[in-house]
Amino acid sequence: MKLLLTTDGSDYSEGAARFLTRLAFSRDDEVAVLHVISWVPFEDDVASHYASLMQIKQDIAPKILNSTADILKPVPAKVSTQSMEGYPDKSIIEVAETSGADLIVMGARGLKGIKQLIVGSVTRSVAISSPKPVLVIKPPQFEASAKMKILFATDGSDHANAAGAFLASMPFHRDSEVAVLNVVWSAVSDIPERLTLEIGEKIKEDVARARSVEFKASEKFLEPAVKYLKERFPNVDGLTRVGDPATEILSLAEESKTDIIVVGCRGLKGVKGMLGSVSRNILMHSKCSLLIGKTCP
Repeated sequence: MKLLLTTDGSDYSEGAARFLTRLAFSRDDEVAVLHVISWVPFEDDVASHYASLMQIKQDIAPKILNSTADILKPVPAKVSTQSMEGYPDKSIIEVAETSGADLIVMGARGLKGIKQLIVGSVTRSVAISSPKPVLVIKPPQFEASAKMKILFATDGSDHANAAGAFLASMPFHRDSEVAVLNVVWSAVSDIPERLTLEIGEKIKEDVARARSVEFKASEKFLEPAVKYLKERFPNVDGLTRVGDPATEILSLAEESKTDIIVVGCRGLKGVKGMLGSVSRNILMHSKCSLLIGKTCP
């Protein structure tokens, strides 16, 4: 597998590099470290000031790359470094496409006071717009934990199945714990429970029948995903929840102390790489890291 790790020398970038040292790389894997020297347009009358700033950034770039490469020394994969000038989000996506990277890895730049909840504009832009899978590493996963816990959310669609296949190809250790979750958006979820009690037994029977059908459908989504992933990870469990998908995914992730949430990309019509609302909500509000499987059919 070929990974593109982006860095700007900050703690969040180096945290993402430390996370990669937890993975089971082989000598056939590659990690390309990219630093983009941000290009900012200036008016003609301050062109000399701009040139001076760019020179400083160019002088610092090798130090940023070397610092990240030093963190990756324990990794058996082939590590290379590269710097370029440009707009960071566009440059990252361009390099990922032209280099044939399988995955973009980025640290999540947090805003002061809410570091574990908000991702920075560059990370957000790449995660939303990249046609390649994106792994966003958040602060709780910067340091090693005993065993990786992964939550794979599926709705049985092609994009979810593709994300599951990509998860199976990732160099996570075999002893990682994988939970496969299907969230049922119930047809009776908009009927207040207190009113069902008032209406009587018939509606209770109808609600129970609807739930039974929904859970059977959920089992059909879960069964093949669990079976497939068990070939890669022995410790896989499937479960169903009822409610809003983003809310239930985030709740379970927090309850189970998940390290990484894995979701598909459900592209918007005509823009295959864009994220749907569920993925966007998880990206913005998850306290843990997120793997967005952009391997859309």
